[in-house]
Amino acid sequence: MNVSILGCGRWASFHAWYAHHIGHKVTVWGRENSTNLKNLITTHKNEYLTLPQDINFTYNLNTALNFADIIIISISSQQLRNLAKQINETNLYQNKTFILCMKGIEVSTGKRLSEVLTEELHGSYNVGVWVGPGHVQDFLQGIPNCMVISANNNEISKKIIQIFSSDLIRFYYSKDLIGTEIGAAAKNVIGIAAGMLDGMHYTSLKGALMARGTHELSNLIKALGGNGMTIYGLSHLGDYEATLFSPYSNNRRFGEDFVQNKPFNKLAEGVSTTEALLKMANEYKIELPICTTINKIIIDHKDPKQELLNLFMRPLKAE
Repeated sequence: MNVSILGCGRWASFHAWYAHHIGHKVTVWGRENSTNLKNLITTHKNEYLTLPQDINFTYNLNTALNFADIIIISISSQQLRNLAKQINETNLYQNKTFILCMKGIEVSTGKRLSEVLTEELHGSYNVGVWVGPGHVQDFLQGIPNCMVISANNNEISKKIIQIFSSDLIRFYYSKDLIGTEIGAAAKNVIGIAAGMLDGMHYTSLKGALMARGTHELSNLIKALGGNGMTIYGLSHLGDYEATLFSPYSNNRRFGEDFVQNKPFNKLAEGVSTTEALLKMANEYKIELPICTTINKIIIDHKDPKQELLNLFMRPLKAE
């Protein structure tokens, strides 16, 4: 298959490496001002991996779309709508399959990423999401993991799994696109909270964090029309080890650095997800205590220790 990767960051470069690794032809696209793509063109490597010489790179979106049977999008979640508008203008995506490999929710609208894409693109095409646990560093060492594919049509999910399965990644498919997307995005919020607990030396509270996190998000997914049990699968609970405990987790590290007043280059993806989830919770009258606490600490500059202790020492109630 011909696979185009739209994006050239850490995960995008891994998806390019992986697609080539399992036998597909690969083109990587990046914006004209992208330092990441410039470095890949020059050296074929970044701080995580080296890409094979026969992978193609382009700044031209038309070239990437024309080349592809499968289009993987791996960029910042909040940039998806702008990219989708550009893709729509080309009209070069008809009858192709898009795979969204990001974990987030559009802050301005509270839309899931598959909703954002389908709002901007018209005609005949397929959309799936690829999420779940795993770190680039581990995959490159040959350490296998399980991930999940979800789409509105189960046949599309199965087709994507057939194309990308290997000994390195075992795919499962989910029939619940709502729960899969919300769960995948929300685990980054729980990751920030876990990092904050690590930073304050309250790591033992991660067990309570995991139990309460799955519970409150299950309620939200049910309110949105999804299956509340999806949260206990690979897209959310299954990703906790990689997000709440791993030294490679950007969101966990961000939370730890934040409470220890260490500098960070940019806000973690989970920060914007927190804002989006709280908008949903307000609309559907659902309590999200963990999201509320993280928002108070990061946005309202409340005392982390006090807010987190308040979170776990809430009034007695049945579990």
